[in-house]
Amino acid sequence: MDKQTRDKPLDVAIAGAGIAGAALGVALKQTLGGGFSVAVFDPALAKAPAKDDRVVAIAGGARRLFEAIGVWERLSDVQPIRAMEITDSKLHDAVRQTFLEFTEDEEGEPFAHMVENRALIAALREAAEEAELELVASGIESYSADESFARFSAGGKEYRTRLLAAADGAQSKLRTLAKIQTIARGYDQSGIVATIGHAREHNGKAVQHFLPSGSFAILPLTGNRSSIVWTEGSAEAKRIVALPPAEFLAELELRFGLQLGELEVLSPARAYPLQISIARSFVAERLALVGDAAHVIHPLAGQGLNMGLRDVAALAECIADNARLGLDPGDKEVLARYQRWRRADTVAMGLATDGLNRLFSNESTALKYLRDLGLGLVDRAPALKKFFAREAAGLTGDVPKLLRGEYI
Repeated sequence: MDKQTRDKPLDVAIAGAGIAGAALGVALKQTLGGGFSVAVFDPALAKAPAKDDRVVAIAGGARRLFEAIGVWERLSDVQPIRAMEITDSKLHDAVRQTFLEFTEDEEGEPFAHMVENRALIAALREAAEEAELELVASGIESYSADESFARFSAGGKEYRTRLLAAADGAQSKLRTLAKIQTIARGYDQSGIVATIGHAREHNGKAVQHFLPSGSFAILPLTGNRSSIVWTEGSAEAKRIVALPPAEFLAELELRFGLQLGELEVLSPARAYPLQISIARSFVAERLALVGDAAHVIHPLAGQGLNMGLRDVAALAECIADNARLGLDPGDKEVLARYQRWRRADTVAMGLATDGLNRLFSNESTALKYLRDLGLGLVDRAPALKKFFAREAAGLTGDVPKLLRGEYI
């Protein structure tokens, strides 16, 4: 059967209806209205959001973005992180000394908020439908481009668009079709993720234990629950998640501690391989990479999704500035501006998280002394602590308007 061709070209097409892709579509449609055509393509749109036990840490800038596009108000089960403490110890140390602690700022703004992944995706879909964003339950199968359009096929139809945004994940098909290479390296580490119940309240405190095998993060959720992100060598992580429940709980208690009382594992523990991967270019002819399609970094700083939302805010602003003047949203100047805005920042964050992982994931006594000295110095320097907190929130440098809570 011959493929059908959509007669009228789209202004922007987005591959991927995950958090980054959906947020980009909603932001553009709300900003530029009915005369600006935006469509999101993803086979997952054919069904309701899947059951997903994962949670995400939403930093201050990302929260402002969701407030600006009317998504934050749709979320009810949100837990603020009001304090974070950082320790550095060996696994069997009797005492884990806190070397660095962050708390709410002078205005009482939490350090971040914890949100369930499926709830955020459901809220984004609601906002997309209200904004009359076109949702197509098909994946993009091909890509080519010239000076006028990007051309692609999806669900047996041929499409043209002024700009194609690839928000199709770490294994991005569009990135491959555009022949964009990545700089990538595996860590031989895996992140174990699970939801934990505990007898006592966490009072909104997150804890980052740096252990020789990797970081062990405790992130507060609503109720007497927390999410863990537990980094281990890949072979050890595979062994741990395969343990019988009682043995897994014993390994968990050794790292979590009993400061919150008796523990209970509330969701299946899953292990995900960790890597750093940054695209050599964030753009190609009429194509922009967004989120995990552009970069994957170590999760120890909780910046993966937040970096993707910085991409969303920057690209949406670049597109809107051109479109309002009646100019082509996918021309080379738009793409060049987006790349300048985002790639250097991404490389810097990738190198920072990579360096932190190398610095802390080892048994060296000399390095432990130096890093603990550094953490202590930061803890006693309020201005430096404030800078790091604002950097984590995405509020330093040239901040896109959406991350400042402003309309584009």
